[in-house]
Amino acid sequence: MPEYVVEFGNKADEQEPDGRLDANAFHRNHQAIWAVLSDHLKDRGGDALELGSGTGQHIVEFARQSPNITWWPSDLNDQHLRSIAAWRAHASLSNLRAPVRIDLMAQDWSSAALGLPGQFAAMFCANVIHIAPWEVALGLFALAGERLAPDGRLFLYGPFMREGRHTAPSNAAFDVSLRERDPRWGVRDIADLQAAAAAEKLRHVATIAMPANNLILIFEPM
Repeated sequence: MPEYVVEFGNKADEQEPDGRLDANAFHRNHQAIWAVLSDHLKDRGGDALELGSGTGQHIVEFARQSPNITWWPSDLNDQHLRSIAAWRAHASLSNLRAPVRIDLMAQDWSSAALGLPGQFAAMFCANVIHIAPWEVALGLFALAGERLAPDGRLFLYGPFMREGRHTAPSNAAFDVSLRERDPRWGVRDIADLQAAAAAEKLRHVATIAMPANNLILIFEPM
């Protein structure tokens, strides 16, 4: 299992007996994130896919807030997949599907094999591409380019650079720590993401400031 997918569950006190993991970041940011997603998803039906669902807490909250959307969680890490399944059982929401294992570096997504729908009204990915090789970001855009509905949107949350500069000293320090841990990791520049997205016929349509020096980048099909 690739090391970069391990993020949650390293401390015993993070885990409930049923396998649910608790991420502090969820409690800090889920309301702000949903405020952005809801502008696109309110009054809509269809399917939404989360890439790198982590503990599963965000997608449970999103499913609770949008009963007309069917939400599909995914991850690669076994412990995360167990936590997502446990949060799903705990929430008992009819519009939240079982977690699916997706490796964005593999780029071998068969909807039939994974039990996924062919198109998504939205895709959401939070705090993944800076703790993963660049190929993960490329895989994310490839998947979005292939599976987003014509009026769908990809929401990418996390810390980002603008024109080679960090948006805050804390992000710069974070970037150094990431690259020291693994030189393939690091806070990504928006310009590089725009270029990678364009290669998959996706255009960057909005950048939204979020708490704690994070951003949401929004992409849609060209």
